[in-house]
Amino acid sequence: MRYIKDFFKYVKDYSKYVDFTIVITYVLLSLIGLVMIYSASMVMATRTEDITGGNSEHYYIRQLLFIALGFAIVFFMAYFMSGEFLRNKYFQILGTAIILVLLVYTTFFGYEVNGERNWIRAAGFNFQTSEFFKIMTILYLAYIYDRKKNKLKELEWGHLAPIGFIGIGTVLVLSNDFGTGLILSGIIAGIFIYSGIPMKFLAKMAGALAVAGGAVGVVIYMIKGSILSPHQQARIETFLHPFNDPTGTGYQLTNALVSISHGGIFGNGLGNGVMKLGYLPEPHTDFIFAVLAEELGLVGVFAILALYLVIIIKALRYAAISQDMFYRLVCMGVAIYVTFQVFVNLGGISKLIPLTGVPLPLLSYGGSSFLSISIAVGLLIIAAKHVKKEKIQNEA
Repeated sequence: MRYIKDFFKYVKDYSKYVDFTIVITYVLLSLIGLVMIYSASMVMATRTEDITGGNSEHYYIRQLLFIALGFAIVFFMAYFMSGEFLRNKYFQILGTAIILVLLVYTTFFGYEVNGERNWIRAAGFNFQTSEFFKIMTILYLAYIYDRKKNKLKELEWGHLAPIGFIGIGTVLVLSNDFGTGLILSGIIAGIFIYSGIPMKFLAKMAGALAVAGGAVGVVIYMIKGSILSPHQQARIETFLHPFNDPTGTGYQLTNALVSISHGGIFGNGLGNGVMKLGYLPEPHTDFIFAVLAEELGLVGVFAILALYLVIIIKALRYAAISQDMFYRLVCMGVAIYVTFQVFVNLGGISKLIPLTGVPLPLLSYGGSSFLSISIAVGLLIIAAKHVKKEKIQNEA
């Protein structure tokens, strides 16, 4: 009994450092996602007996398990994890080594879903390695540029050598999953720019990367006869002319657009969507926003975007006021991660950009994506704790 009292006393005393606006926003998005996943998948689940056994709650229950695990991770990170552990040299070495090995394994031996080999099967679940590579990218870049903060003004190519791991990992991800690779590229570019590296040097580096990318493209073209895979070519063709083949390659996009248009201002009501009844393949995953727009309307869409904006603004604010380079870069990385992933998902299903198969953070069904975003939120809370402690110490 004493240990339980001590535990709750510790939580109560330590809560003054936790930003509960971030926590509440994270919980709200997670629970809204759970409700929408059930609404979007219950009919489909009853029809796919070979996968779900005809249980309408199959995807709901599995997502509920991941949400419980995600909540536990965020709680542990908020109250029991120190940022100093994350910037520890040995943690960085071990973390980068493990994730790189997993990426290599996934590239050559991974499980293929929808034309992309980026999954590993374990214990009855599929895990997407690239989702966790985003987290390690943020932590590793923050660690490297925090250590080199006094040398960033020097135009030396040598200081790029330690981040070769990021380049290798990103190439591996891009070879199988362009959408996730695009988000990774955004995170890397954003942290580079925010770290304080001179723009002149960044311009030179961008030129070098463009030349290297062109050379790689030429080699791929010479070997395969095309830079893009047939799967990627089909997605671009669908983006340009979705209604040319509405029952074939354009099936997903055209029905997503129809679903969004059905919602109007106030939507058709929770559970009353029509397009999820066989018109949208796997509506509980990458296309859950279309179901949400149809059932909750423009009002629901704006509410969801406002919740995302809360997390993004919080991350940018802590990045601006933190006096510690490591935490500043972590906050910026999390802000870019959430922003890019939301944009790529919504842009794809609304025909702003080609479809890339990226899940909507905290709303789409999927354990890997949910846990990755949960860890990112945990990192933001850790950074916020550090900033609050700095403020309290400065006022003392």
